[in-house]
Amino acid sequence: MTKVLLANIDAPGQRKIEKYRERGGYRALEKALQMEQSAVIEEVKTSGLRGRGGAGFPTGMKWSFVPRNTGKPTFLLCNADESEPGTFKDRLLLERDPHLLIEGMAIAAYALDCHLSYIYMRGEFGFLTETVESALEEAYKAGLLGPSVMGRDYALDMHLHLGQGAYICGEETSLIESLEGNRGYPRIKPPFPAVSGFLASPTVVNNVETLAALPWIITNGGSAYAAMGTEKSKGTKLFSVSGHINKPGTYEVELGYPLMDFINNESGGMRSGHKLKAVIPGGSSVPVLTASECEGVLLDYESLLKAGSMLGSGGMIVLDETTRMPETLSVIADFYAHESCGQCTPCREGTGWAAKILRNLITGKGKKSDIDLLLKIADMMEGKTICPLADADVMPIRSFVTKFRSEFESLCST
Repeated sequence: MTKVLLANIDAPGQRKIEKYRERGGYRALEKALQMEQSAVIEEVKTSGLRGRGGAGFPTGMKWSFVPRNTGKPTFLLCNADESEPGTFKDRLLLERDPHLLIEGMAIAAYALDCHLSYIYMRGEFGFLTETVESALEEAYKAGLLGPSVMGRDYALDMHLHLGQGAYICGEETSLIESLEGNRGYPRIKPPFPAVSGFLASPTVVNNVETLAALPWIITNGGSAYAAMGTEKSKGTKLFSVSGHINKPGTYEVELGYPLMDFINNESGGMRSGHKLKAVIPGGSSVPVLTASECEGVLLDYESLLKAGSMLGSGGMIVLDETTRMPETLSVIADFYAHESCGQCTPCREGTGWAAKILRNLITGKGKKSDIDLLLKIADMMEGKTICPLADADVMPIRSFVTKFRSEFESLCST
């Protein structure tokens, strides 16, 4: 199976620019600089690459929305605020192969005629600051960033910005607000960032995995990337898998790979003596699938949607028969209640209310009527806020309660 992102992840010295270049690094950037900017965008469109942060929007199409000749600069922001519970794929790339991201960002920046870009990295990734800053410094010294990229008439500056650990800043407009020095509140759209984003200028926000795929695409061609995966879900995808399996970690597979094969082969199967109970396939914010629902499901956007869940960010959490679903949901609900920015009333009040009800249920203080109240609260939250955080709480609440209702009812005396 072709490795687009993890081909050199365990190679000795991969963090250092000399080893990265020995293995072909920055040749894709050199090739891109010899192409027309529009041709780079068309190559990415041909690849079918979709945003790997969770939304799955076509990357090349997103870039094409950026207006030209507005008199304003265009900005490229890398979303490295990987805060979704269960997701740790971007961290691996930042830690082991930072130049892959830098090269991908430089390719994207050139295509967008962008001359100033930022890596917005999650606050809890502070331990990676030295790694990323060192890679940026190496790129500047090598003439791969700065006033004349690879000796050409193209300038690009790239900076690392460390957030303060707010989950909400993974949402692109909140990220922009934070980068501008404001509180991380989501913005009402439109206008969309492509038209008016950072400093009220055209802005593209892509996540780490998306940008890191670009060197392979430019080197091998968009058609070669599109030949992998499925008809609508092209290429490969990183899945960070945790839970009750023998080999937790981050794995790269082609989109369309069978879910059960992924669990049994890549993840080493269920821990000894235990059976599969449920899978959260795309991070804590997506609907849970029961063991029976996992049969025959493929790991791509369309298949998971058809199965009643989502690909999301690829943060897979595997749960065995010992899992107490109400307790698991309570932990998830506590997270979203804590991370709500409070701007929208349905989210601010709803997430806290849901978390309180679940805590009462798991401590034996709940009533059966509370279960229906949870579902009612979910209805009052869904689709009624500026950003998707409330919906991110609704999807696990609704799926857990609906599919494992007997477990919730067993906790109630009345």
